[in-house]
Amino acid sequence: MVRGRDGAVGVPSYTEVLRTPVFLPVFMASTLSTWGDYIARITIASVVFAWTGSALATAATFAVSLVPSILGRALLSPLCDRWPPRTVMVGTHLLRALLVVALIATVATTQSLVLVLSIVFVLEFIGGPAITAGQVLLTDIFPDRRLYARAFSLTTLATQINQAVGLALGGVIVSAIGDTQALLLDLTTFVLGAALLLWITPPKSLVENVEAPLHSLAGDLAQGWQQIRSSRVLTVLLLLSLASALAIAAPEAVALPYGAEHSGASTWGGLLMAAPILGAVVGVLLISRLPAERQFRMVMRLALLMPLPLLVTVFTPPLPVVWAAWFLSGALQSYMLPLQSAFTLLVPPAMRGRVFGLAGAMSVGVTGVCFLAAGWVSEHTSPAASVGICAVVTLGVLVLLAARWPREEVARSIEATFGRDGDDAPSAAAERTGGGVEDLDLGPEVPTDPLIPRKASGG
Repeated sequence: MVRGRDGAVGVPSYTEVLRTPVFLPVFMASTLSTWGDYIARITIASVVFAWTGSALATAATFAVSLVPSILGRALLSPLCDRWPPRTVMVGTHLLRALLVVALIATVATTQSLVLVLSIVFVLEFIGGPAITAGQVLLTDIFPDRRLYARAFSLTTLATQINQAVGLALGGVIVSAIGDTQALLLDLTTFVLGAALLLWITPPKSLVENVEAPLHSLAGDLAQGWQQIRSSRVLTVLLLLSLASALAIAAPEAVALPYGAEHSGASTWGGLLMAAPILGAVVGVLLISRLPAERQFRMVMRLALLMPLPLLVTVFTPPLPVVWAAWFLSGALQSYMLPLQSAFTLLVPPAMRGRVFGLAGAMSVGVTGVCFLAAGWVSEHTSPAASVGICAVVTLGVLVLLAARWPREEVARSIEATFGRDGDDAPSAAAERTGGGVEDLDLGPEVPTDPLIPRKASGG
C-alpha cells in the first residue's frame, strides 16, 4: 500500500506497476499483439482494395475484423474460467500465427476475396478470449486493489496509444515493404508474444476450476448474464458504459466527411478523428493520478459533462474549435477508467471470464451499432447535425440514468473494495469459493454448474 507523509492513502506510481514481477512481459506481449492486429487489418484492407478497387469491399474487411471479435469474446471467454489465463493467451497467439501463415499463402497465390475474408473472420474470432484472459491475469498479478487500479490505467493508456501506433505503423509498413512482408511482421508479433508469455511464471490464482465440456459454454454465458443481473451495482455500471457509446462513437464516425465538407481536404478528417483519442489519453493521465475512491466519485459528473462539448459542432465553428471541443469530450471520457476498473473488481473471481467476455462483447457490439447510427443520421442530415443529435440523445439517457443512480449502494461497494485504509484483496476464503466479499452487495451468488469441479487456474 502507498501512503503519503501525512498517512493518507496515496496513488501507486507507474514505476511500481512496471516493477511488479511478471507484469512487464505480459504488457509487452499485449502491445505486440495490438500492433500486429492493426498492421494486419491495414494490410488486408490494402490487398482487398488492390484486388477490387472497391471502397465497399475495403470497408467490409474492417467489418469482418469487428463482428467475429464480438462473437469470440462472447462465446469463447468462458474458457478463461476453465483454463489458466496464460494457457488461453498462448493458445490464441499460436493459433492466430498459424492463420496468418494461411493468410500469407492465400494472398501470395490467389486473389480469392472470400477465402481471405474467411481467414480474417476466424483470425479475429479466435482472438476474442485473449482480451478477457489478459484482464483475468491482471487481477492475479495485482492482488492489491490500488496497484491493480493503477495497472489498469496504464494498460488502458497503452491501448489508446498502441491503436494509434498500430495504424501509423501499418500504413508505413505496407507502403515500405509490401503486403507479404507486412503479414510476416504480423506473424512475428504473435510468435514473440507467445514466447514472452511462455517465459513467465504467473502467480497462482486463488480461484479453483477445472476443464468442463465445451458444449456447456452457452450455459456459462447464461450464468455470466445472471451474475450481472443479480447485482444492481454491476448492472448500472454496464448500463452507464453502454449509454455513453453513442456520443463517444459519433465524432469518429463522421470525422472524415465533416473534415472534407468544411475544409475540402482529407487532412482535417484525420486530425478530427484523432482528437477524441488524444483527449482520452490526456484524461486517463490526469484521472489516474487520483486515489481510486476519488476517481469513482467523479464518474457520473464526468459522464454528464462528456457530451456537452460536442454540441459546439452544431454551430459549425472554425475547425480548430471543433477539434478542441472533440478533444475535450475525449478527455472527459476518462470516467470509463474507474468505471471499468470497479466493474472488474466487483465481479466474483470465479465468474470473471464469463462476465468480462459477455460485457466486452456487448460494449463492442453497441459501439458498432452506434457508429452505424451516427453515419445514418449524418447521411440524412449532415455530419455536424449527427454529432449534435447523438450528443443530445446520449445526454438525455445519462440524465435518466443519473436520476436512478444507486449512489449509496455504489459507494458501499467501492468502499468495500478499496477500503478506507487501502486493504488489499478480499479474503482468500471468498476468492477460493468464487464469491465476492459480502459488503460488496453483489446480490446472490450464481450457482455454478455441479458438473464443473474446480482446480487451480494459475498459469
